Amino acid sequence: MQALLDHARSFHRQVADAGDTYRRLADGQSPQALVISCSDSRVVPAHITGARPGQIFELRNAGNIVPPRWAADASGEMATIEYALDVLGIRDVVVCGHSHCGAMSALASGRDLSLLPGVEAWLSLVRPVLAHRADGDGDPLERLVQLNVVHQLATLGSYPVVRRLLDGDDLRLHGWYYRVDTGVLHELGEDGAFAPH
Repeated sequence: MQALLDHARSFHRQVADAGDTYRRLADGQSPQALVISCSDSRVVPAHITGARPGQIFELRNAGNIVPPRWAADASGEMATIEYALDVLGIRDVVVCGHSHCGAMSALASGRDLSLLPGVEAWLSLVRPVLAHRADGDGDPLERLVQLNVVHQLATLGSYPVVRRLLDGDDLRLHGWYYRVDTGVLHELGEDGAFAPH
């Protein structure tokens, strides 16, 4: 922790050395994409994409979950999505799942989460949809994570702001699956399959 604190305390020197870069950021933001990803410390959207400050708007939570409309009216997720699309004018949204995901692993294993009631309640938003739907060949956790990305994209489509922009051909949704151990990014294609790039 000390190294993180030391860096944070001296960061202002980097800002000063960067010239007008950060001063321009103070004038406003116009990110190129909203990235909805897991809060897992190994998954850092700006690092994966090479984004600089101001280029992506991030929404991170356990399992990269977009709450269904009935559970989202007073959520930080809905507020972030509405702000990104209606105020900032973002026209690309990425939902990024990842390998080795603790949230999806808990769902896949049926782990007892009674000592983690907040996690249990959060995962209950997707448990009924994802339960028993990851059958097939290959790694069951990988399939579950990818299925979750597809489900979150569908849930996004139920949000009024998203639906309005999609109906007007003014929004593009992207599904990603990121492998923590290799850094390989798999993108969801029109055929419904994730392909590595």
